[in-house]
Amino acid sequence: MSSITITTRDGRCPSYVFRPAAGAPWPAVLVYMDGLGIRPAMLELGERLATYGYYVLLPDLFYRSGPYEPMDPRAVFSDPEKRKVLMEKFFALATPAHIMSDTAAFLAHLAAEPSVRPGGIGTTGYCMGGLMSLTAAGTYPDRIVATASYHGGRLATDAPDSPHRLAPQIKSRVYVAGAIEDQSFPDDMKRRLEEALSAAGVDHRIETYPAKHGWVFRDTPVYDAAAAERHWQTMVALFDATLKH
Repeated sequence: MSSITITTRDGRCPSYVFRPAAGAPWPAVLVYMDGLGIRPAMLELGERLATYGYYVLLPDLFYRSGPYEPMDPRAVFSDPEKRKVLMEKFFALATPAHIMSDTAAFLAHLAAEPSVRPGGIGTTGYCMGGLMSLTAAGTYPDRIVATASYHGGRLATDAPDSPHRLAPQIKSRVYVAGAIEDQSFPDDMKRRLEEALSAAGVDHRIETYPAKHGWVFRDTPVYDAAAAERHWQTMVALFDATLKH
């Protein structure tokens, strides 16, 4: 792992890069973090993804809020005051419009990196990052060829910036995995997203895992080992099929 800083339109974004042991140039994957920020469990995901043969870029999407200590997900889940700070200090500035502006800089970094194979990239995202991953697919359709979203919320709402509204622009293959217990991605929202992607002719698959929102990361109280491994299998299969062939 190496730490870099990417200059965006709004400032300097601390980011983390993970490279395979050998075989450059590699296809690239941009990871949109979850709503609990950069912490050891998030960095571990980048490290593991690189072992499958991918150059992985993991930006800190909370950089606009200033430096912060790694968050304790269990404390955030259990303490309403900590959740309030998370929403008001961090989420308020990590809007889709801001993150899509940042994504232009992330893509420019990948395009200029000699160890990245030229061509389309993949994205994956978790929680709020799942929304960003899907939004990026419709915002930068000529750059993104594979899109994954895990326990992403608000993927098909009445909001003007809801990701499902971008379906007609999406050219990538899309994989979305929700959870049975997830108020931010209920069955009616799943149907709405399915209808939008189908109507637009997007190559996609939407699944619901028997888990709770946030199941991927080992440091959360809702971590589900079986569902987390299924996430790895589906994500690597998506990227191998689209980025390595």
